[in-house]
Amino acid sequence: MFRWIPLVWANLRRRKLRLVLTFGSILVAFLLFGLLEAFRTSLSAGVTMAGADRLVLRNKLGLTQPLPLAYYEKVKATPGVRFAASNSWFGAEVRTPQNPKAQFPMFATQPAEFLNVYPQIKVTPAGGGKSWQQDRQGLLIGYLLARQLGWKVGDRVPIRSNIWRKTDNTDTWQFNIVGIYESGTPFLDGSAYMQFEYFNESLVFGKDMFSSVNIRVNDAAQSTAIAKKVDALFENSTAETETSTERDYIKRWIEQIGDLGIIVTSVTLAVFFTMLLVTANRMAQSVRERTNEIGVMKTLGFGAGLIVGLVLLESLMLTLAGGLVGIGLAKLLSLGLAIFLKDNLPGFAIGGSTFLLASALMLAFGLIAGLWPSLMAMRLKVVDALRRI
Repeated sequence: MFRWIPLVWANLRRRKLRLVLTFGSILVAFLLFGLLEAFRTSLSAGVTMAGADRLVLRNKLGLTQPLPLAYYEKVKATPGVRFAASNSWFGAEVRTPQNPKAQFPMFATQPAEFLNVYPQIKVTPAGGGKSWQQDRQGLLIGYLLARQLGWKVGDRVPIRSNIWRKTDNTDTWQFNIVGIYESGTPFLDGSAYMQFEYFNESLVFGKDMFSSVNIRVNDAAQSTAIAKKVDALFENSTAETETSTERDYIKRWIEQIGDLGIIVTSVTLAVFFTMLLVTANRMAQSVRERTNEIGVMKTLGFGAGLIVGLVLLESLMLTLAGGLVGIGLAKLLSLGLAIFLKDNLPGFAIGGSTFLLASALMLAFGLIAGLWPSLMAMRLKVVDALRRI
């Protein structure tokens, strides 16, 4: 079939404007496909990076429902649990030049246990983790949050809680920034952590309560069994618990904004369906315009199989050309966007699997778009075709 490429190329250029518009629709379709796949991959990267040996315990009724501090002690004593750190949502607000009520994730936890649950955390300066444990007003902040708020080690900052009040009837705590950390997880790196004891002793209400527990187990293979064991401790109590792996927890957290897989798939299908209609219509018009030429070719001895092959080759060339340019542009754009999105979407990239899937789609759409027009050309009778000359 390759020797017929010059003929097919000449047929493609017959209507240059139509060629450009169809080529553009295919290009845009695969450009959007590549970027959407990069977005989906980057969001699922947080699930992939989650520790297989970590669990998250929360109230069965939801994160907004607290649990008694006595639960934390029981969790720590559960066989198979290596380290455990409770989390209490602080509801942090600070004033910035850009926003008088800038809010960010902030939690009260046990410093030593927290650093043991997340051994991948790197604290700057090197002694920042130890300083945090020794300073009751110490605050450990993620590097993304430090960059956003312009904070640095050594700063003393007031942070207001929009939930809790202190025994002196105020709602603002004073903190010393003792360290800036990096974990590789955007949510953690955009958060801040204070000492649970400093938080708990100051409260007017809600003392000796927490929101969740991050657990690190001895054996990742036993994570599910240990989760069931922990939940069994609090069965039929006034506050039952739900313990899941960190990966499942993050996945459910992401799905709160909707099933991203369905959203991305729906948008992609809509784009491809439109592209397919445009391409199929272009091929059908092209075949109808060449009816007399097809009749002449059949008179000269061109077989039905060759006629079908030429039409399909034309459709495939058009789809492959537009698709390859589109996915190539998506790759270039993803490299540029990754620089700006590295903090919030660190995994934003188009991988080899996306290229393979895109190539398969190009071939499939090229064949589908050219199938009906090629059958029209094959069934065309010579007498009917020559009658139009």
